[in-house]
This record gives sequence, structure tokens and C-alpha cells, in this order.
Amino acid sequence: MKKFLMAAALGTVAGVAVTTQVTGPLLAQDSASKSSVYEQLDLFGDIFERIRAQYVEEVEESELIEAAINGMLTSLDPHSSYLSANDFEDMRTQTSGEFGGLGIEVTQEEGYVKVVTPMDDTPADKAGMESGDFITGVDGKSIIGFTLEEAVELMRGPVGSEIILTVVREGVDEPFDVSIIRDTIKLTAVRARTEGDSVVLRVSTFNRQTYPNLESGLKKQMEELGGADNVNGIVLDLRNNPGGLLNQAIAVSDAFLDQGEIVSTRGRNPRDSERYNATEGDLSGGKPIVVLINGGSASASEIVAGALQDHGRAVVIGEKSFGKGSVQTVVPVRGDGAMRLTTSRYYTPSGRSIQALGVAPDIIVEQPPRVPAAEEAEEEENNNRPRRSEADLRGSLTNEDVSEDERAIIEAEREKAEATAELRKRDYQLAYALDILKGLEAIAAAE
Repeated sequence: MKKFLMAAALGTVAGVAVTTQVTGPLLAQDSASKSSVYEQLDLFGDIFERIRAQYVEEVEESELIEAAINGMLTSLDPHSSYLSANDFEDMRTQTSGEFGGLGIEVTQEEGYVKVVTPMDDTPADKAGMESGDFITGVDGKSIIGFTLEEAVELMRGPVGSEIILTVVREGVDEPFDVSIIRDTIKLTAVRARTEGDSVVLRVSTFNRQTYPNLESGLKKQMEELGGADNVNGIVLDLRNNPGGLLNQAIAVSDAFLDQGEIVSTRGRNPRDSERYNATEGDLSGGKPIVVLINGGSASASEIVAGALQDHGRAVVIGEKSFGKGSVQTVVPVRGDGAMRLTTSRYYTPSGRSIQALGVAPDIIVEQPPRVPAAEEAEEEENNNRPRRSEADLRGSLTNEDVSEDERAIIEAEREKAEATAELRKRDYQLAYALDILKGLEAIAAAE
């Protein structure tokens, strides 16, 4: 017992001795660091006073301070920023699902305003804006060099008013103008429909309506198909989905997983790390799932795609996603504004950080470029030319062994195949996803 106490005492003394040797320099460094910070703050105060007293025009002091705060935050990364009282209110309105504007999600890349995605059925979508477009001008005024907040403010305006965006698009030689009429944006978070024997869930955003919409939409479509036994699978369409609320991404992932990790977030302090796990229960009853993604799928969309991919729960097809793997915390501050600060990165169940890398699809399927109207009409004419088959040959044998019921089944299958072929012209990626589900159904039936 005495030996133990002694050893413990020696250990304590040794610890004190070692600590004492390094504490002096550490205290000196800490003191120097604080002194440097105070000097920099004094410098800020000097510059602020000089601007206020000598700038060529009188400036609003509160606006000057807000601009300084925003500059400090935006220098960190593209997603940290200061939200004024109006901007903070706009953000809360958007997550509720209805707001006024153009209907585009934008970010900043190397000083340029880049379209992450046009939202479904919004003015920007109908005007032909595409993911990856760069906006270089607003109403004839160049916005190159503007901050993201300045550019967004310039694009705001009353519902019903026109805005002209100058757009630079990859593959197009010259910049071109796009006219958009501002409107009230009413986002339907999830649109559910059937294509043949498959349920298609088009998830356009992750707001407070997303999971309730998905749950009710899936249930309704499965009932319309006559129950789960008549459903061959689900297509979860996350293309051009810019993300949104983390808890909704977790809920959507959980909807199709029975167990296991969905996502983890890791900040600078290990104690702030969080893990989110699935709970028992699969809304689809274990049906096969194909997830569709593209370059406009970001943030919360990537959480869902990554979780279902890592668990082998879904086949992910399309194009590499946007690669936003960071989490922002919105902190209200005095004056009714807020600070949006990047506080952590998120990781898929296998430990992947997709920041700047994106989610790579299991099968790469690119969406073909839109065919010009003249070429489409010519192609349609060629497809409608009559084609001869065995049944058209004079004297060909008939098939008397097929019953009327069997003929009806064959005809129904042919009609489904034709419908898929027609869909392929409008949305090649979605048609490909449906083909995968049919293939999986055929394999399951053969087992």
C-alpha cells in the first residue's frame, strides 16, 4: 500500500515538474496571442473610425458592421455567412416550403455565382436554367466579383416582375440571356406517382414537409397498385435536390432502413461528434430501391444516397453528386439576425467524407442533351414508319395455342414496354432506373 502511494506521489511530483517546465513558454505564447488579437481589434476600430469620418459619402454604421461580420464569415468557406433579420426570416420561410423568388439554389465557386439546381416547376426551371450554369449578370449589370449575398439580393424582387439573367453554360460558346418572371415558390417536397409497376418518389427538397409527404405519397401509390405484392420497386429521384434539413435526410433514410448508422457528423471537438442510427421499420416492406442522383444533388440528398448505398439497400445511378459534405449551424444573434457557421463534416456509414468528392453512382448514366425540335420530329417520323414482322407475311402460320387470357397478358406487357420506351425519350435516366427494377424483379422471380 505504501509503495503504491509513493509511486503515486512520485508520479504526481514528476507531473508537476514536467508541467512547470512547459507552462512558462505556454503562458508567454498565450499572452502574446491575446496581445496580437487585441492589436488586430484595435486596428479594426481604427479603420472603422477612419471610414466613418472620411469616406467620400456618409455610411450607415450598422450596415458597415454587418458587412465586416459577413466578410469575416464568408472568408471561411462558401456556406458560412451572416444573415440579417430579413435574410434569417427568408431562410425560415423557405424551410417551411413557400416563398417568393426565382426558384434556384445558388453557391459561389471561384468568385462566380453558380447554379446548384433549379427547383422543380419554378420560374427558373420553366425558363430552362440548368444545374452548373454560371450567372454573370443581372438585368444587364455584371455581378462578377460580387459576394453571394450581394448577388442574391440583386436577384430579389416583387412577385410578377421580370429579371434578365446573363448565363454562361458549358458547351455553349457565348453567354446568353434568360428572362424569368418572379413568382411565389410553393415547393412540394415529394411528388409520388407510378410508372408501370414501380413507384417513383420525386424528392425536390428537404424541408419540414419532406418525410410526411414521402410517407403518405408512398402509401397512396402502393394502394393504387393494389398493394405491396404488385409493386416491383421504388425509384427515389434526388436529382437537382439541393438539400435542406439534416433531420429530414435522416428520416427519409430511416424510412428504408431497419438498422445501422445513417450518418455521422464530426466537428473540431471530438465531443461534438454525433451518430444517427436507423430504427426498425421499412416503409417499402423491403422492396428494391434505385436512387437517382446528378450534379445538382447536394447535402441532404447526398446523405440519403450515401446511406442507402453503403448499406447495400439501393442501387445508385446517374451522375456524381455535388459534393457538399459540411453541416451548418444557424445561431440566432442579437438584432434578430443569425450566424450560419460551418461546424462539422458529415460521413456516410462506411466512414466516407464526400466533401468536394460527391457520391459516385454505382452505375453512371448520363442524361442525353435535349434534341432540337426539328431533329425530334424527323426521328418521330422515322419511328412511325411501318415495320413488317412474321405475322405480316402472306401464308404465315398462326398461333392457335395461345389463349385469350395469355394474349391479354402479352399485350399488357407490350404496352408497358412501349410506355417505358416513350419515357426514355423524355427522361433517359428515370427509364434506366425502371429497367433496373424490372431486371431485379425478373431475377427474384427466377430464384
